[in-house]
Amino acid sequence: MPEMDNPLNAPAYRWREGQLEPIHRTHHVRLDDLLGMERQKGILLQNLRQFVAGYPANHALLTGARGTGKSSLVKAMLPAFHDEGLRLVAVAPPDLVALPDIVAPLHKRAERFLLYVDDFSVAPGDRALMALKTALDGGIEEPPDNVLIIATSNRRHLMPEYQSENAEYQWVEGEIHPGETTEEKISLSERFGIWLSFPPFNQTQYLAMVERHLGLLGCEYTDAARSEALRWALQRASRSGRVAAQFARDWAGRQAMGG
Repeated sequence: MPEMDNPLNAPAYRWREGQLEPIHRTHHVRLDDLLGMERQKGILLQNLRQFVAGYPANHALLTGARGTGKSSLVKAMLPAFHDEGLRLVAVAPPDLVALPDIVAPLHKRAERFLLYVDDFSVAPGDRALMALKTALDGGIEEPPDNVLIIATSNRRHLMPEYQSENAEYQWVEGEIHPGETTEEKISLSERFGIWLSFPPFNQTQYLAMVERHLGLLGCEYTDAARSEALRWALQRASRSGRVAAQFARDWAGRQAMGG
């Protein structure tokens, strides 16, 4: 395993082809630009404050609808805590089987590392599932206290859910109990000490994000822009921060070209 580059020259890394690859140009997201998630933002910020200060903190799971800001909130943690020693390591879900190798060069370093697993979903029996369980709970070897795992997923229990699982539920003394398949899924998500849900945006939240993104692009939020933003969301059958940003780029570009 090659030695990791000087972290002062790289705020973030990705695991690629068996080594940590430095990322010098990260996607800069400001916390103030993330709207409609004040509760989630506050909880994650407090957890990260504890972590970078060297105090106990919890692994975090962010679940919810697509485009509601889960990944953006994680990315915003890096500039918020970089000066306090936070570094981010992006790990693709299939690479979780290499977690011991990924964590090895981070152990005993002065920096605090956020292991970021985006869009996480696994199938039952996947080797990545066991690797993550071990990392979250700790195996024989004590996990490093300078590494925290944060995962985002569109699935509440991180694994596909099938109709056949309903047949596994049983009534026991008047109470309903899930079957083994469902229990396994719940047991994985419950290993995260912090579990934040991101519901779909309502129209007010969506339009607030449109106004914010237009402002960042130096474009005025007009009645015409509002009407077009609503039409844009209707065409995509989705109201989210991602859709708002996409509309803002389209609208600002067209206005700049005189259209």
